[in-house]
Amino acid sequence: MNAHEIDYKIHGEEMQFVEIELDPNEGVIAEAGSFMMMDDNIKMETIFGDGSANDKGFMGKVFGAGKRLLTGESLFMTAFYNIGVGKKQVNFASPYPGKIIPIDLTRFGNKFICQKDAFLCAAKGVSIGIEFSRKLGRGLFGGEGFIMQKLEGDGMAFVHAGGTTATKELAPGEKLKIDTGCIIGFDHTINYDIEFVGGIKNTLFGGEGLFFATLTGPGTVFVQSLPFSRLAKRVWAAAPKGGGKSKGEGSILGGIGDLLDGDNRF
Repeated sequence: MNAHEIDYKIHGEEMQFVEIELDPNEGVIAEAGSFMMMDDNIKMETIFGDGSANDKGFMGKVFGAGKRLLTGESLFMTAFYNIGVGKKQVNFASPYPGKIIPIDLTRFGNKFICQKDAFLCAAKGVSIGIEFSRKLGRGLFGGEGFIMQKLEGDGMAFVHAGGTTATKELAPGEKLKIDTGCIIGFDHTINYDIEFVGGIKNTLFGGEGLFFATLTGPGTVFVQSLPFSRLAKRVWAAAPKGGGKSKGEGSILGGIGDLLDGDNRF
């Protein structure tokens, strides 16, 4: 274990970014595309795998990168090191509106399970892998929740979530039913399964999907109100098809308004 001990500060409300403060020779790893800005004397390096202690040797790097490929992420990650004198800062931004959640892995038994696209960045030494479902039902019907990411180590990690976030503390045997996409992450002590909604009307007309996740305590569960997949579906449904303007967008006049806005040609 022995991940680097980093300090941090989260800025913003709805479009957040996290500022990581690095002492000399300290480092942080991040998903490709999450970088925002950094001080001088921060060295940026693209690495194969996650660069953790579980990722040593050529085969270890290949295996680590392969695990990331299964979650839909890039084969490569980016590491940032302070090679200067004194404290330096590097910043990472959330990719869509929501919150950045700091996860101290020592509080979760050095292991935390999260959505496959939730990871943002972590202290150098934290291992990012995959948590496969052990039950057939989860694999067939789990949707977004089938393949989860596994964060292991004794350092800080940061995950991002959409919309408003909530935390649920489950007692032993206590069960929470939740949409699979609304899960941010949970303790490794939580038992995760998939349950059929049931009922012919719910199945045909409910509009909420045929299955939801059941999380059974003990442990902590982090929940998001707006999964990115749900946001993307709404944007796609509202987008004008064929390059045209959507009907009635921005005006109660609808098509008449389009005739008056100067964009139409006769």
